[in-house]
Amino acid sequence: MYRDVIKPERVADLLILRPDMPRSLHASMNEVVSNLAMLANDQSSETARRAGKLRAELQYGHIDEILANGLHAFLTQFPDRVNELGARISRDFLIPT
Repeated sequence: MYRDVIKPERVADLLILRPDMPRSLHASMNEVVSNLAMLANDQSSETARRAGKLRAELQYGHIDEILANGLHAFLTQFPDRVNELGARISRDFLIPT
């Protein structure tokens, strides 16, 4: 992707914001949103909305903004938000009503 100097911000960009990088956060959230759309049920609309919002933040985010707000803060808050989303997915699809 980058052929010259490897810089931390470029690595962060690849691993967080690049949808064409299969293991990036953005690519992963694309899969989550797609899977939620395929499995949608009567109670999953709020979960799908939150997943879409999280993906939109990655889609329209810029690495300079993430770095300005603190990479460490982003990388500690993002898993918390994913865990919350996972709990909603569990409730919506795995726990009998």
